[in-house]
Amino acid sequence: MTEKYDVIIVGAGASGLMAAVSAGRMGAKTAILEHMEQAGKKILSTGNGKCNFTNQVQGVEYYRGQDPAFVLPALSRFGVQETLGLFLELGVYAKEKRGGCYYPISGQATCVRQALLRETNRLGVKIHTSIGIRGIQKRQGTFIFDTKQGSFVSKACIIATGGKAAKKTGSDGSGILYIAGFGHKVADFLPALVQMQGKQAFLKELAGIRTDGEIRLYVEDAMVSKDAGELQLTEFGISGIPAFQVSRFASLALAEGKKVMAVLDFLPDIRRQELNEFLFFQKKQSSDSLESILSGCLNTKLVPVLLREAGIAKQRSIRHVSTQEFAKVIEKIKNFPVDIIGTKSFDFAQVCAGGVSTSEIHPKTMESKLVPRLFFAGEVMDIDGMCGGYNLQWAWSSGWIAGHYGGKL
Repeated sequence: MTEKYDVIIVGAGASGLMAAVSAGRMGAKTAILEHMEQAGKKILSTGNGKCNFTNQVQGVEYYRGQDPAFVLPALSRFGVQETLGLFLELGVYAKEKRGGCYYPISGQATCVRQALLRETNRLGVKIHTSIGIRGIQKRQGTFIFDTKQGSFVSKACIIATGGKAAKKTGSDGSGILYIAGFGHKVADFLPALVQMQGKQAFLKELAGIRTDGEIRLYVEDAMVSKDAGELQLTEFGISGIPAFQVSRFASLALAEGKKVMAVLDFLPDIRRQELNEFLFFQKKQSSDSLESILSGCLNTKLVPVLLREAGIAKQRSIRHVSTQEFAKVIEKIKNFPVDIIGTKSFDFAQVCAGGVSTSEIHPKTMESKLVPRLFFAGEVMDIDGMCGGYNLQWAWSSGWIAGHYGGKL
């Protein structure tokens, strides 16, 4: 027996659930086809389980892709205030924390997921889980879904299958097979918001260090991105939010076979001249080793490596360090290079770069320019956001728009 709907959404992640709410509120008979055993699984892991679900500070500069400005019409139609208003209506009280980030006041991602599921249930949205889709076709204006649980048909189809980040939550890239079948161009998925792998052996000595700093990412000697905050050094490379923020550019460059380097500044708030004056002051006041002096302003595990890279014995008294050697030490503190040779896998990435080319999608409706009544929502498109609630805001905005126009009967 074939089940018939006005709208069928493929994928029950954040964008898919939001699309279902939007379509359902338009009065459309709506269903979601989800291959995992439960809906909204990935939402539970966002914000370390606390769900940073939007950010008050918005702008095209917080989104990436071939055409980041693609996000603007959707954000203007369903942005931060609309998101906060909807979730408040659904029982999620939000509180703004640092940097404009909004979290549920409960501190639990599960309340966001449950709110969406309650609303889809109220609207009569049917969620089919553990469903294996064999194929999607469009014939005579109708979308036909061949699945292991039978056949489904709909007037409109919304693809909200995500990318490849965090496969265990359902994002495995399988949606691309259906999209390619409709003739859409798809940029290869690559890990974004992910740890970067370095080449140098000294990383094993630095493992475990957490320190405020700045990271600048260079591709073929040209700086392409930078960020600042708490850096985390690991035995394999660089982690922490600043590293995540620049990592998508490393992924893209490495995929193209280009040379990538991260340059770290371990004291970004202190100018070179200030450092130089500090060292000369200490030289007049103390006979302690340079290592001991530097440990007063840098992580103690970091200092021996910095001195070795600068070619200075760590136990040498500061009184015996020359002006030129001070300059070498300061250079390493302010410009510490790490060759980037890779990133961690999709399993470690929060989101992906790549996806359906936005040049083939109407930005005001999320509808395909190639196939009428085919819509897209969320990470499956070639848009990814920075850390700070931007990827979920894109899921809400694009999902709401796709559901609204997909649900118009």
